[in-house]
Amino acid sequence: MKQLVLDIGLATGPTLKSFFAGPNQALLRHLELWVGEKSASVTRSPVPTYLWGSSGSGKTHLLKAVRLALTEQGATVGWLDATLHEPPEFNPHWSAVLMDDVHAYSTLQQHAAFNWFINAQTHQRWVLGAGELPPADLKLRDDLRTRLGWGHVFQLHVLSEPERRAVLRQAADARGVFLTDEVMDFMLTRFSRDLGSLMELLDLIDGYAMQTQRAITVPLIKLMMENS
Repeated sequence: MKQLVLDIGLATGPTLKSFFAGPNQALLRHLELWVGEKSASVTRSPVPTYLWGSSGSGKTHLLKAVRLALTEQGATVGWLDATLHEPPEFNPHWSAVLMDDVHAYSTLQQHAAFNWFINAQTHQRWVLGAGELPPADLKLRDDLRTRLGWGHVFQLHVLSEPERRAVLRQAADARGVFLTDEVMDFMLTRFSRDLGSLMELLDLIDGYAMQTQRAITVPLIKLMMENS
């Protein structure tokens, strides 16, 4: 069976609270402490942070969660990922610069990222970057690669299947929902296996089960997908 990837829009966006850390607890705590400081331009450390790990490990979730937390505090941030083909100029009013998927940056994006990095250092702004490879292995211009690696560097570890099952079970129990082993097997083999997508899938299934007044079963999930 071809694995289905569920493309679900988030109402408010990923949050640090909704990130299931597992073996990545030190990284989550690092981000929580930084975001928790309210006076960003004065007390927040400008030392850059870089996250790396395979696809589905939660890098984009964390960057978007940091962006949401800062914007909820009234701050503005610079955002750059591989889909932004015409990056804007650095804005000195930004409280932080967030760079996602740096391993996939084009020459133009690398130029913009380096410019943002230099300006962020000048204005004492934080840079949070993420990519699939450790800094030394990034196929980027040398000056950008070295800057991404000189601060805090964390490897994101993908949760094991038992850990994902435990998280799903805990999330379902919190909703008062029972998931059979058959349902969990179906969710883990037929849909995107990263936790963000799985949690959104659980929300959809729970809502659909309540609307139809039926128990959560594999046939119910198939029916929901057919009607979506």
